[in-house]
Amino acid sequence: MALVIRTWNLFHGNTKPPGRDAHLEEMIRLVTADGPDVVCLQELPGWSLPGLASWSGMQAFVTVAQPARLGPLPIPPAAGRAITSVNNGLFRSAFSGQANAILLTPAARILDRSSLVLNAKRFRSAQAEWLRLGLVTRLAWAKERRVVQTVRIELDGSFFVVGNLHATGYAADQRLADAELLRAAVFADGLAQPGDTIVLAGDFNVPAARSATQADLAGWGFSEPLPEGIDQVLVRGASVETLERWPRERRLVSGRLLSDHTPVEARAA
Repeated sequence: MALVIRTWNLFHGNTKPPGRDAHLEEMIRLVTADGPDVVCLQELPGWSLPGLASWSGMQAFVTVAQPARLGPLPIPPAAGRAITSVNNGLFRSAFSGQANAILLTPAARILDRSSLVLNAKRFRSAQAEWLRLGLVTRLAWAKERRVVQTVRIELDGSFFVVGNLHATGYAADQRLADAELLRAAVFADGLAQPGDTIVLAGDFNVPAARSATQADLAGWGFSEPLPEGIDQVLVRGASVETLERWPRERRLVSGRLLSDHTPVEARAA
């Protein structure tokens, strides 16, 4: 069977350039309108999570990376939305938190779900020694919690492990993102059963040309990444027939360019 997989960093519902209003529902309806099998989403505000299933018509599985907060204090997602709605483009995730989500076709049967913190303290400490990171870089790595979420599914008699991640964005040293990507790949691989197809998708925050991990994953049997950009869909155990970024006009709605990231789409069989 052919599997249509998409990934999209939603930029907290903002347009490019950011405006005052959020367009989350519009984005979700757009990326799911033609019935893809798997959609991996990043940078979702906490208040949007209850609406994902109804907006998409798909099964929605979410993992919160950062809860809604007012300074150091947790607040209800609705309160984070109220504050952010004053100017969504300005506040972004400052109060509304941040989450990842995997949307699945209703035909998929869920067998297992899991998640892993990619920049947990013990992992950061070990990698900081290995990579000889300075204090500023170590502090930057600890600033925001990053996760990979996984689901194992059965669809039309085939079995899949889908991993969705949003790696640390630190342009001064993209080895941080690369280390997290490797950890996510090992985690997904460990959850797969013999014969499973593995999908690893999301915002890797490191382009293929600067990623030792993406080169290594090709040796594990994963498909080749797109040569440019930080959003990727990699597949092992199935042949990728097409892998492409959406053209700009596909996410241009009523004169607004949705998100500062372009959806990436793969068709695998």
